[in-house]
Amino acid sequence: MRIVFMGTPQAAVPSLARLLSDGHDVAAVYTQPDRPSGRGNKIILSPVKEFATGHDLPVFQPVKVKTIQTHEVFQSHRADVAVVVAYGRLLPETLLDAYPKGAINVHFSLLPKYRGAAPVNWAIVNGEFETGVTTMKMDAGLDTGDMLLQQTVEIGPEETAVELMNRLAFAGADLLSETLAILDTLAPVKQNHDLATLAPIMKREDGLIDWQMQAQHISNRIRGFQPFPSSFTFINATKLTIWSAFPTEPLAGAKPSEILMASGDMFEVGCGGGTVLKIEEVQPEGKRRMAVRDFLNGAKPQIGTILGK
Repeated sequence: MRIVFMGTPQAAVPSLARLLSDGHDVAAVYTQPDRPSGRGNKIILSPVKEFATGHDLPVFQPVKVKTIQTHEVFQSHRADVAVVVAYGRLLPETLLDAYPKGAINVHFSLLPKYRGAAPVNWAIVNGEFETGVTTMKMDAGLDTGDMLLQQTVEIGPEETAVELMNRLAFAGADLLSETLAILDTLAPVKQNHDLATLAPIMKREDGLIDWQMQAQHISNRIRGFQPFPSSFTFINATKLTIWSAFPTEPLAGAKPSEILMASGDMFEVGCGGGTVLKIEEVQPEGKRRMAVRDFLNGAKPQIGTILGK
């Protein structure tokens, strides 16, 4: 099948690789424009562009997707279908309808649950025990198209969004392969829009820890808000990012945000409802990530210290 692929992050690379290994003709690869990043404003190529150029695939990076020029170039590829995996932009109907078989999206949730930009993150934040991948026929809405196939994936009790996304990326590639193999015989299924939930892009302020929450909810947010916005608090007015933490035995009378233990490998903080969070890995502002023992040996926080602004 002749295919135009559209994707940007690392999570999209396994699907593109699978298209090639399955013998499809990838006519063009669309990815987001190169952007400066880091202190030196060095131009960083998207993972999809790096893979595509390494396999001699033509790459297109339109700044705008709703122009006549973009549509004309897109149509000129004369593909059978477009495949979209985390491209990072809503596509107009002119592109969705450019090819005979339309556009197929690999979405990293069990639609209609978690429509939007960050389905993997919010599934963990909300304490889900499972999520999955859905292939769907795209329409002009936000992940509202008719579903083709789904695969369920369990979420590990300590799994971060980064780890889960890595697994889902390969599950998505497998499901895409299966979808394309039987595309002409699949009967699309309409989503129940009444069951839809949104997974909006995260904001930096989402990462600020609310110690009034119960420990399990805070732990879910720490796992889910990776790599961005991460979860952070303040200790003596200095920002402290928490990368790994899990609920431990509750303690009656424990005050939210109060340090209860700070010795050896034991760094425990009170949370809402008398619950307690055991912190295992942190990153003080301007320093590297470190095990909590290293942090405690250097910072020497005192029991009774209140975390937060």
